[in-house]
Amino acid sequence: MLELGQGNGAAAPADSDLIKDVSEATFMADVVDVSMTVPVIVDFWAPWCGPCKTLGPALEAAVTAAGGAVKMAKINVDENQGIAGQMQVQSIPTVYAFFQGQPIDGFQGALPPSEIEAFVTKVVEAGGGQMPDGGLDDALAAAEEMLTEGQAQDAAETFAAILEQDTDNVAAFAGLARANIALGALDQAEAVLNGAPAEFTEAPEVEAAHAQLELARQAENAGPVAELRALVEAEPDNYQARLDLAQALHGAGEVEAAVDELLDLFRRDREWNDGAAKAQLFTIFEALKPNDPVVLNGRRKLSSMIFA
Repeated sequence: MLELGQGNGAAAPADSDLIKDVSEATFMADVVDVSMTVPVIVDFWAPWCGPCKTLGPALEAAVTAAGGAVKMAKINVDENQGIAGQMQVQSIPTVYAFFQGQPIDGFQGALPPSEIEAFVTKVVEAGGGQMPDGGLDDALAAAEEMLTEGQAQDAAETFAAILEQDTDNVAAFAGLARANIALGALDQAEAVLNGAPAEFTEAPEVEAAHAQLELARQAENAGPVAELRALVEAEPDNYQARLDLAQALHGAGEVEAAVDELLDLFRRDREWNDGAAKAQLFTIFEALKPNDPVVLNGRRKLSSMIFA
């Protein structure tokens, strides 16, 4: 598996009722009482625990995929040493499953995603439930939400966990690449994309990830926005400076401003540098969702120039 760096091990879940941070004060209500009707998996972790940073997101993905047939409680042992002592937690990560007020199963240490899935499935079945079809779709949605909320490390680990279970999941390949891009791990993102099955090459998700990677590579080499803007103002016909400014703006997160700069360059000379302005615009459009307002407005303005 690719080295994904370090995360905080405590991702905010998509459903706050499904996965909770639990303390000694809320243990009875959030674990024992809840387990009377639905199994609860309790994850004992700590911020300094390396294996916890891998296990936590993978366990959350499996619980999310169960669609409510099991819930999860996360207990920081540094802040809740009393309950950790009562549960005889000797090392972390330690995981217990509760049902009807009693621990029914558990394990210590990090497990591979396939064994985590098997553990969650066993707990669900012990509670009289069953894993729903399409559970990976819920896990994918949870990973996408993590990525949207800036929790790129947790998203990367969740996408990787999904790929352990479904090696042909194109959305997870693309998601893992995008998460690595967000982490600044561009070589790892490229390795993920290069490792995707050949039939995924033209999948929209993979093409979008490739475009994001290309833009991230450009941003690494982009000059300071202020200096490039000053150069463009001083030399209006310096088209390379305009292209560099657009790349720098995109790298700084000013996507709409980058598109406007490229549209201006296209208006000035659409054929310059083998149509570089148009090509760069298409790369930006491809990296965004098709219904993004920046894409819709940019394509409309570009079309009005082309067909004017």
